[in-house]
Amino acid sequence: MYLKDVEIFCEVASRCSFSKAAEAHNMSQSSASHAVNALERRLGKQLIDRSKRPLELTPAGRIYYEGCREMLRAFRAVEDRVQGLENRVSGVVRVAAIYSVGLLQMDVLIRRFEEAFPDVEVRVEYRHPDEVYEAVRSGEAHLGLVSFPRDGGDFASVSWQEQEMVVVVPPTHRFAAMDSLRAADLDGEDFVTFDTGLAVRRQIDRWLRAAGVSVNVSHAFDNIENAKRAVEVGAGIALLPRPTLARELELGSLVAIALADARWTRPMGIVQRRHKKLSAAAKSFVELLRSEAGSPAKAEPAAEPTVAGSV
Repeated sequence: MYLKDVEIFCEVASRCSFSKAAEAHNMSQSSASHAVNALERRLGKQLIDRSKRPLELTPAGRIYYEGCREMLRAFRAVEDRVQGLENRVSGVVRVAAIYSVGLLQMDVLIRRFEEAFPDVEVRVEYRHPDEVYEAVRSGEAHLGLVSFPRDGGDFASVSWQEQEMVVVVPPTHRFAAMDSLRAADLDGEDFVTFDTGLAVRRQIDRWLRAAGVSVNVSHAFDNIENAKRAVEVGAGIALLPRPTLARELELGSLVAIALADARWTRPMGIVQRRHKKLSAAAKSFVELLRSEAGSPAKAEPAAEPTVAGSV
């Protein structure tokens, strides 16, 4: 229990939020708060200044956080070494994923994997892209699932999926009745896109520029969920990955139109720390992800979590 409390405290400290930490650990906010309170009582020190928004660590909290992060890294490394001694595939695979991977898609994959390897538990946490890389870098996660994956420096990546980018419009838009579009048809349209700091925004801008297309950016978001809601209310059209639209297409709240003269895709990749050997369980999970690439989204709608997630 003490180790679990430490894990929750580190999550609260890294996210500056009890609610986000609770969500990551699949618990109530009050339970996350209780865990931190228990540590503070044990130490006789306040670790988090709850009067600040966002939350801030106290001087004691900063010292404790750095020490606990090192302790957790060492503990997980020992676990990995012990599990690596066994011939059978067993242990825990820790995965950090961007939200737009889709909860249902991951649930399907995890269920298949744990049926094949009953001695392995897969734990997935959904995060902002930068937080996914930090979790992999720090050893908090064995694997990261991201779009437009980095491959260099601290990280090595392998391809996972190539998701078709489609033009997304509300049912009332004049494009909604069309079977396909040309890239040039987007010229002059009000456009819902992503924040400039995101790789997907930079790629979309490159695609449009190469096609000689100029759009009127009406809204920019850091996540797909908000972009979809903006298109639904008529704020503009968007370019989004088809697998993230299953729910809206089924409900009829959005229409997706393929581009006839362009093949634009969002690459999804699996990242790990460079030069860090994966456990047998983590390797097996990577193999399953790559062998099943794309199939869960076709088999069942890849629903998004209710909390908006980054692309």
